[in-house]
Amino acid sequence: MSITYEPVVTTSVTRQISEKIRESILDGRLKAEDQLPTEHELADQFNVSRPTIREALKRLAAQNLIHSRRGPSGGTFVRAPKEKEVRASLITAATLLVSFGEFDLTDIAEARHELELMCGRLAAERRSEIHLAAMAAEIALQKSDDFSDEDFCASDVRFHRALVDATGNPVLQFVMSTVIEALQPVENMIIFRFRDREKIIRQHEKILKAIKAGNVAKTEKAITEQMSYLRKQFAKAQAHRQSTETPSA
Repeated sequence: MSITYEPVVTTSVTRQISEKIRESILDGRLKAEDQLPTEHELADQFNVSRPTIREALKRLAAQNLIHSRRGPSGGTFVRAPKEKEVRASLITAATLLVSFGEFDLTDIAEARHELELMCGRLAAERRSEIHLAAMAAEIALQKSDDFSDEDFCASDVRFHRALVDATGNPVLQFVMSTVIEALQPVENMIIFRFRDREKIIRQHEKILKAIKAGNVAKTEKAITEQMSYLRKQFAKAQAHRQSTETPSA
């Protein structure tokens, strides 16, 4: 594919060049495995030096947007996105945003509730024996007396991941990976001292029973019951933290 660029004049030339090429990839003018012009050609088009182009390409490579191949047919090519890598980057970004306080945990709980209701409806309609078995296996593990808090939280994440997988919708699975892999563990870390394991297990059993029966209404009710309970425990955890942080008179 032939594509040309106009020169840019700015104090941040490297960034501007990488952004222009990035835009060409995101808007579809450059497709997966399309070859970019050579460094020399890009330098001429942008009216900059080859080292500047090299730095711009390094930026794009760091974003996993391009890759290089050696040999007679080598060069720089647009990199096809890999779903697992994009998902991992999304999870990392979400975790960082939560860590720096960009997402309010109350908003996280609300978003999780609404998204899980959607997933629950689809899971009740589309679940397979594999998904049901995965959820049942996690419940069995959670009942173990020697299960640590860390193990219980990890099992809780896997239970809800199996629920999402039961939707059979790859877009929901992708979106919910952020909620389950990044946001849910944060919730668990905050409230684990205040929640009742036995109650969580009973709630999981209700959710599984409703999904197994294909009963959408009962699935929604069971999910809402658990989400409401978790919100209450989160409020308790927040109140406790505030009371311990308040200096005594």
